[in-house]
Amino acid sequence: MKRAIILLRRRAISSIPVLLIVVIFTFFLLESASGDAVDAYLGSIGGGDAALIQSLRESYGLDRSMLARLWLYLSSLARFDLGWSVAFNRPVGELIAERLPNTLLLMGSATALSFGLGSALGILAGARPGSVRDRLLSIGSLVVYAIPSFWLGLVLSIAFSVKLRWFPIAGIETIASGKTGFARALDIFDHLVLPVGALAMIYLALFLRVMRSGMAEAWKLDFVLFARAKGLSRSRIVLRHVARNALLPLVTMLGLQSAAMLGGSVVIESVFAIPGFGRLAQEAVNGRDAPLLMGIVVTSAVLVIAVNFLVDLVYAALDPRIGASEGGA
Repeated sequence: MKRAIILLRRRAISSIPVLLIVVIFTFFLLESASGDAVDAYLGSIGGGDAALIQSLRESYGLDRSMLARLWLYLSSLARFDLGWSVAFNRPVGELIAERLPNTLLLMGSATALSFGLGSALGILAGARPGSVRDRLLSIGSLVVYAIPSFWLGLVLSIAFSVKLRWFPIAGIETIASGKTGFARALDIFDHLVLPVGALAMIYLALFLRVMRSGMAEAWKLDFVLFARAKGLSRSRIVLRHVARNALLPLVTMLGLQSAAMLGGSVVIESVFAIPGFGRLAQEAVNGRDAPLLMGIVVTSAVLVIAVNFLVDLVYAALDPRIGASEGGA
C-alpha cells in the first residue's frame, strides 16, 4: 500500500508539467486559428456594427492580449474553473459534466471488451504458436485491425439497425421514454451494442496480437523451460507462467492506447449520434468556442493521465519489482 501511494504521488507530480504543456500548446494553437466566437456569432445573425463587435469582444475578454488571456485561463484552471462557453452561454464545466458520462461509458465498455476478449483470444493463439488456430486468429486480427472504425460503425449500423432492425440506429437511450432502473439500463445497453462493438473490434485485434507475441516470447524463457522439464501440464504452464508474463506488455499497451481509444470514441459518437465529447467538440468548433474546446482538451488530458495511473498500479501489482524500485527511490 505504501509503495502504491509513493508511486501515485510521483506520477501525479510528473503529470503536472505534462498537463501544463498541453494547455499552453492548445491555447496558442487555437489562438493561431482565424476567427473567434464573436465572428461566428455575427455570422449567424448576419453581421453587426463596430459598437456591437467591440462590446462583445470586451464581454468575452477578447480585447486583451494573448498572454493576458493565457494567464487568466491558467489562473482560472488552478481554481478548477474551466471558463464560460460562448456558444452555449453556460459554464464549460456544466457542459462537460453532462456529456462526459456518455463518453466514459462508451470508452470504458469498449476498453473492457477489447482487453478481455483480446487477451483471451491471444492466450488461445499463443498457447500453441504456429498451430492452425494461431494462424487463423493472427490473420483474422490483421484483417480486423485494417478496418477503419468509422467504416465499421457505418456497416454495423446499416446491417443491424437499418436492415435487420435489431438495435437502435442512434443515440444513447430512447428520448423521453420514461424508463427507470433496470429497464433504462437495458435500453442504454441496446443503444451501446453497435458503437461499443465498432470501437472495441479495432483494439481487440491489437491486444490479441500483443498478447500472442508476448506468449510466443515467453515460451523461450528459462523459467518456462524449467516448468516444462518438471512435467507440469501445458494448461498450467500457459495460465500460471506464460500468460502472466505476457500480460506485462499488454498492460503497457493499454496505457499507450488510452488516448487513441478516447479519440476513437469521439469518431464513433459522431457516427452513432451519441451526445458525448465528440458532438460537443463538433459544436464547439462550429461555434469557434475556444473556452469549450480548451475544456474538452484539458479534460481529455486528465482522463489519459488517470488511465495511465491505473495502468501503473496494475503493472506494479503484476511485477512487484516496479513497486519496490519506486518505493526505494
